[in-house]
Amino acid sequence: MPAAPDRSQFLPMTAADLKARGVEQLDVVIVTGDAYVDHPAFGPVLIARFLEGRGFSVGIIAQPDWHSAEAFRALGRPKLFFGVSAGNLDSMLNRLTAQKKNRGEDQYSPGGATGLRPDRASLVYTQRCREAFPGVPVVLGGIEASLRRIAHYDYWSDTVRRSIVLDSKADLLVFGMGERAIWDVARRLKAGEPIDAIRDVRGTAFPINDAELKRHEADPAKRAADRKVVVLPSYEQVVEDKRAFTRMSHDFQRETNPGNARPIVQRHGQRGVYFNPPAFPLEDGEGQGGIAMDELYDLPFTRVPHPQYRDKIPAYETVKHSVVLMRGCFGGCSFCSITEHEGRVIQNRSQASVLRELRAVRRMGDFKGTITDLGGPTANMYKMKCKSEAIESKCRRLSCVHPGICENLVTDHDPLVELMGAARKEEGIKHVFIASGVRYDLAERSPKYIEALAEHHVGGHLSVAPEHVSKRVLEKMKKPGIESFERFAEAFACASRDAGKEQYDIPYFISGHPGSTLADMVELALWLKEHNRRPRQVQDFIPTPMSMAASMYFTGLDPDTFEPVAVARGLKEKKLQKALLLYWNPESWPLAREALIQAGRADLIGRGPKALVPPESPAERARRGNRPQPD
Repeated sequence: MPAAPDRSQFLPMTAADLKARGVEQLDVVIVTGDAYVDHPAFGPVLIARFLEGRGFSVGIIAQPDWHSAEAFRALGRPKLFFGVSAGNLDSMLNRLTAQKKNRGEDQYSPGGATGLRPDRASLVYTQRCREAFPGVPVVLGGIEASLRRIAHYDYWSDTVRRSIVLDSKADLLVFGMGERAIWDVARRLKAGEPIDAIRDVRGTAFPINDAELKRHEADPAKRAADRKVVVLPSYEQVVEDKRAFTRMSHDFQRETNPGNARPIVQRHGQRGVYFNPPAFPLEDGEGQGGIAMDELYDLPFTRVPHPQYRDKIPAYETVKHSVVLMRGCFGGCSFCSITEHEGRVIQNRSQASVLRELRAVRRMGDFKGTITDLGGPTANMYKMKCKSEAIESKCRRLSCVHPGICENLVTDHDPLVELMGAARKEEGIKHVFIASGVRYDLAERSPKYIEALAEHHVGGHLSVAPEHVSKRVLEKMKKPGIESFERFAEAFACASRDAGKEQYDIPYFISGHPGSTLADMVELALWLKEHNRRPRQVQDFIPTPMSMAASMYFTGLDPDTFEPVAVARGLKEKKLQKALLLYWNPESWPLAREALIQAGRADLIGRGPKALVPPESPAERARRGNRPQPD
């Protein structure tokens, strides 16, 4: 069994670590809201290792005590900058559920302990870095910063908040995955360029003054399409006018393709924020110079938590024996933040790189032969791309697969099937499972992929996400019709039978999504009953910052069409919708009855074959103290 790595194999976390390495002053200090796990699945650590691999000295301050600046002085004053991230999740989403209740566990903390990071961690950490070492540039990044970069609706406070660029007072914000931008910023700072002069790096945003705003606002172009810089409705406008908020979402989303995106500005009072176009995707495989995907995964990760931790870190336990093939997603689902953060262009590792990582996993002391996931944001988008770079660079579609699969999208699964086969043949690998969600409208185009999946890569259950059955709701979600899922489910079942295996697809559904009414949830419940399905993997919709669905939730308007959208806004209505999704669970019966009555479907309360829930029993009535049922 390989020996556990010692502290010297990790990035420094303390002054003693620096002394042991003979380092007097670091170039960069990364502050993260997650525990330090030296694994590529942890974004701030990936950035730290990437900078280290390109010649910078980098240290990590993980989950510091934010009540004073002292913990932020642990590694001394960095030469170049502090890099700040809330961690792998938005800090508010990390703490609170859809019902705005505290979660019982923080997946990214040792022992799942809660309370080890502040709310709105990006703001707090940036302030403490300023206090610790005044004058040191602060570069903000990570998913919390990325998805809060424009004025945005914040579900947890039920308010529209300003751009995090201004509220954090960071010098520069890096949005998206960040490698290209942070490399450019770091090398220019090292060359002596002041942070205030670094204004042209793609994938970054920074504050601007009133005079600069006025120059952009005075653009004489009469058509918005002719403007060199897109001027979004101001913060003040989107707070007061929901149509202005909808316009902001509409215009912003159409400037996310790096091939044709223009710079964006947004006014906040007498100041504003300037957003450079998104960074270009990383190159596939080893690339031809520049930054390529393989480079990231060939970095010297120990693949384990720092030895200072005694308790297990739940998020690490989930991913430690998994391997990522790609990043990005062209699905464009309204409720999802992957596309906004990782981009629509799929960026792929080479097969050789993936096999190298499989061998590294195999050498881990606790590895028993099972790769728990070979996937990514979506299991089966590996190597898929537009047939023409020229077409892709001009496209402003928000999804390559909605309302139907684009005729220019190459949906060939053969490279993925070949890679799956190569992974199975690796010495010491007994099982290679796929736990990432399968995009079934793509999968049904490849019987070969479904056959390989069913025969070799499913450990009894396969995750898929139809999300709903109502055409109206699926349209708002930008998801395919339920017929596509039904075709895939039948093909998967047939392939499983042919392989001599008893295994099942596990569908995920969302309640409370914009566009979904109680009537739509009744339709979903009836579909579930008809197909004898009792889903346990259900999600109560949460409006995450900057998503199209969050815009719909706040405004009641569709950002694509500006037409009204039904919204389950109150916590009670969200509970009623979820109860219908769980109609089969006795614990949900009281709320499900209430929902059916409100929906005008009391006929579905009964004991007949068509009923969804039984009538209230004497025992239930006694438990609620003989209070009358809602009517």
